[in-house]
Amino acid sequence: MTHPGQLLKEAKLYAGKELGQNFLSDTQVARKIIEKTGISKDTAVLEIGPGLGALTIPIAQVTSNVIAVEKDSRLINLLRNELSILDLNHVEIINKDVLKLDIKALAKDKKLVVIGNLPYNISSQILFKLVEDRACVERAFLMFQKQLAARIKATPGGRDYSRLSAVVQYASTVSRVIDVGPSCFFPRPDVDSTILGFEFFSDPDFDIRQEKILFSVIKAAFSQRRKTLKNSLAGGELGFEKSLAIQMLEAAGIDVKRRAETLSVDEFKNLTRSVLTLGLRED
Repeated sequence: MTHPGQLLKEAKLYAGKELGQNFLSDTQVARKIIEKTGISKDTAVLEIGPGLGALTIPIAQVTSNVIAVEKDSRLINLLRNELSILDLNHVEIINKDVLKLDIKALAKDKKLVVIGNLPYNISSQILFKLVEDRACVERAFLMFQKQLAARIKATPGGRDYSRLSAVVQYASTVSRVIDVGPSCFFPRPDVDSTILGFEFFSDPDFDIRQEKILFSVIKAAFSQRRKTLKNSLAGGELGFEKSLAIQMLEAAGIDVKRRAETLSVDEFKNLTRSVLTLGLRED
């Protein structure tokens, strides 16, 4: 792989700060990452943000079924050329914003493994999208700022535990795969990075309509996280009367004075069942 700094210089391009671009430049680290994903020749891979091919190349050397989605049209020809040099012309490259991508249509009848060095400015949004589309995603291996990775893996009771933590842990088992230092990127970022692995659950506890309410309950609870649950549920998008919020919490066996960051995923599920029974219909 040609160093991204050289490629950009020769093409008179630059890494776009507005797109959160920091290109992986360490080929040994890239290969180690792909080894840890456990993909094989039969794996269907969706790569988010291939950039200049640091991960695309080792992915395509393992499997012939690769779709790479890149938003920055300036990079497409450079990426194609890098792949062509190594005779890796089987990679399908789509020039599109992944947040607008129909992943289900792309997967067809396959289960995808998603791999990506995500733009840091939209990494949470991408993760929420993958949770929604997880019926066609078996696993994901995604790079985040180390601080955000810690929040995603956080357990109840700490300051890092958040709406994102609860939603992601409802949908998957999360594990740390590898830490990646700033020197492995061009341009060099000011933060450390971590790749997390997500093993999505195949049998959800709720159907699609119930799950939508679960996510609304979690969002409402964390929208005013300094408030007690009885107050946060009474405000925000759910807007229950306080007396009804108290009734729901008591039915779920949850102290009304607790705050969102103390609730486990199972407790959020119990609270959602109370909401469905007492406050909201599934339709």
